[in-house]
Amino acid sequence: MKLIHTIDDLRDQLRGQNRVAMVPTMGKLHAGHLALMNMARQHGDPVVASIFVNRLQFGPGEDFERYPRSLEADCQKLEAQRAVYVVFAPDDKEMYPEPQNYRVQPPADLADILEGEFRPGFFVGVCTVVLKLFSCVQPRVAVFGKKDYQQLMIVRAMCRQFQLPVEILAHETVRDEDGLALSSRNVYLSPEERAEAPQLYATLRQVQDSLRGGQHDTARLEREAIERLAGRGWQVDYVSVRRQRDLRTADPDQVRGGEPLVVLAAAKLGTTRLIDNLEL
Repeated sequence: MKLIHTIDDLRDQLRGQNRVAMVPTMGKLHAGHLALMNMARQHGDPVVASIFVNRLQFGPGEDFERYPRSLEADCQKLEAQRAVYVVFAPDDKEMYPEPQNYRVQPPADLADILEGEFRPGFFVGVCTVVLKLFSCVQPRVAVFGKKDYQQLMIVRAMCRQFQLPVEILAHETVRDEDGLALSSRNVYLSPEERAEAPQLYATLRQVQDSLRGGQHDTARLEREAIERLAGRGWQVDYVSVRRQRDLRTADPDQVRGGEPLVVLAAAKLGTTRLIDNLEL
């Protein structure tokens, strides 16, 4: 496994490779990331994992400075797994040697709802860095996790509209035994908060069970889910049932007719913001 820090060295290393598979990450790797690497290995060779904490996708007051960074430990995990050939770990100056005035603006109807409503500019930062990473690595396939459901949809649409020769593959959310979706930010949780954290997924499961049981009033189910979490001390940004195909709200006839749905949630537990989703 090779650890590379500059774009020039990366391009030299990958010259002539046309089956590259990529997994973009911000580091602090866990079992969920490693599952993405294994999926990438099944669809391309060599596999490139990028580790870069992208300043552009953090808003004022968010956790850019304290976001967990553990490059040495991350490399040890990847070395042991033997699925990755190159780790591309540029610093901020390498990725942004000058102010990044050219940015990718995804459409508001997809990027300014849900996560985009509560994190303005987030998806501009995501799309800009992903496009830049794809330009550096030039992968044939790239693997993203479904935990970041809206991000996955936006990156897929960006590749389609720009005719990028990159197939975006989705890996199912990897969870701990108690249902909590694995996330680098889980390290922020205190022991008491970690014990409470699986209730986010449990709440999504309750919404799922209600819909499967024949309830079609999604607004009421959302309201009840928010009240349940708030009653347990969560600060809820949203719990929302949406259509899988475009993240728009489904009307009752669509719900009754079997429209594929996804319930998405974001909420703070203490100072830690967690997101999750469940396809229905």
